[in-house]
Amino acid sequence: MIVPFAAGGATDVLARFLGERLRAILGQPIVIENVTGAGGSIGVTRLVRAPADGYTIEMGTSTTNMLLGGLYPLPFDLLNDIAPILMIASEPLMIVGKKDLPAQNLKELIAWLKANPDKASIGIPAVGGTGHLAGLSLLNEIGSKAQFIPYRGNGPALQDLVAGQIDLQIEPSSNFFAQAKAGAIKPYAVTSRKRSSAAGDIPTTDEAGFPGFHPSLWYGLWAPKDTPKEIVARLNAAMLEALAREETRKRFADLGIDTPSREQQTPDALRAFQKTEADKWWPIIKAANIKGQ
Repeated sequence: MIVPFAAGGATDVLARFLGERLRAILGQPIVIENVTGAGGSIGVTRLVRAPADGYTIEMGTSTTNMLLGGLYPLPFDLLNDIAPILMIASEPLMIVGKKDLPAQNLKELIAWLKANPDKASIGIPAVGGTGHLAGLSLLNEIGSKAQFIPYRGNGPALQDLVAGQIDLQIEPSSNFFAQAKAGAIKPYAVTSRKRSSAAGDIPTTDEAGFPGFHPSLWYGLWAPKDTPKEIVARLNAAMLEALAREETRKRFADLGIDTPSREQQTPDALRAFQKTEADKWWPIIKAANIKGQ
């Protein structure tokens, strides 16, 4: 199982957890291979070039398997040159600010951003990543601007947020549960239609007065393009079985990760969702002239 991120990150940890469940279901050892670099495109390229025999798969995210197509000149078609197996889960983002920011709720934050164009600073762990584009989308919708401050990862950015060196972050919600609960940062909203199981006291963007703003980080499983359909179906069924286990459901609930409905967990559904997301986010990347770094 190719993971296009370094060991120890959220995707790697999730892949190792699910890999153990797949091992028991398939009766096959699952070896995690961390293939990093160029925003994850090196790992996806490894999948594209792998034999289409069902023995190489990739666990990717909305960043590596959708956003990359708008950020990098890839030597393959990201939407058509890999075979989707299923969408595993999605995680809403959380809009958070430093604790002494004057805005007390999301409506006040939006008003503050509109009244102070270019003065707010938003920490991002990657140029062109989910949080960066969510921030751009938010600013576009309210008609304001802000400064994006790139970091080497979510950890350093969060440290500066807690220290009051930057104003905001908009990243996957699980990054912020501990600090929000401790009062070290100010949570404004989660970008989902329903409240997080791990932070039920934080309102959704719909409840907080910014309806329809629902960017998320999502995870999926892919195989090389010409993998036989019966093999893709077997892998799909095995992952569905792993996701249905009580230990998996509990782990996901603790992390605030949502599992799609069964109708959304087919290969065709993942392919359609990838295209819908690309149609939404690639124009934003192009308009902002964002390039992969």
